[in-house]
Amino acid sequence: MLEFLPTHVRDGLEAARKRELRKRSRLRVQVGDAVYPVLRFWHDGFALDADLAPGKLRGLVDVFDGSRHVFQCLIVASANEDGELLCEFKRATAVTDRPALDYLRDENAPVGYLPRA
Repeated sequence: MLEFLPTHVRDGLEAARKRELRKRSRLRVQVGDAVYPVLRFWHDGFALDADLAPGKLRGLVDVFDGSRHVFQCLIVASANEDGELLCEFKRATAVTDRPALDYLRDENAPVGYLPRA
């Protein structure tokens, strides 16, 4: 259906679709000092606007939800498709505010110890 429309109308519809996806998503990817809005996010990848993002993207990136650091992702492949840069990642590590435990913490363990009297 869209192939019968004039090119300027198709371009306008595509720009409006991208603008709506960018506005709806709070996720963004930070690579060094550069920040790119995420259009879509799924279990092993995400899509960026190809006009704003670099041609290829690989390596370790940080994913933010607003100002909250959510994931560190290792991007292994990226490709341009239909005006989007599709990035596939190998791992997405959730960011926590405390270090990881190397042992299982007992539920009934004391919260703290009292000093000797």
